[in-house]
Amino acid sequence: MDEDAVSVSEIPDGAAIVDVREDDEWEAGHIEGAIHVPLGDLPTRLDDLPLDDNMYVICRTGGRSNRAVAWLNDNGFDAFNIAGGMGSWHLDNGKPIVSESGEEPWVK
Repeated sequence: MDEDAVSVSEIPDGAAIVDVREDDEWEAGHIEGAIHVPLGDLPTRLDDLPLDDNMYVICRTGGRSNRAVAWLNDNGFDAFNIAGGMGSWHLDNGKPIVSESGEEPWVK
């Protein structure tokens, strides 16, 4: 893990989670209460981010969120990459996810 990465178990309760996956991935299954900002939209959606809090950034496996964290930290934010992404969150750690469709949520 790099210095800006944290494991799922290290995320504090109530932390701000930013999901940088694409719309179809978000709709299939995401963390309830997470903020959805696709990676490509990040520079234009800074107003949607929690400016005063640490942010924990997630994608499917950790690659896109790692790029997002590097960009955010270079621009004055306090961001951490969730190591292993949604696979680690849901599949490895059994943390709950929800879907937009009302169908059984899954990690796409």
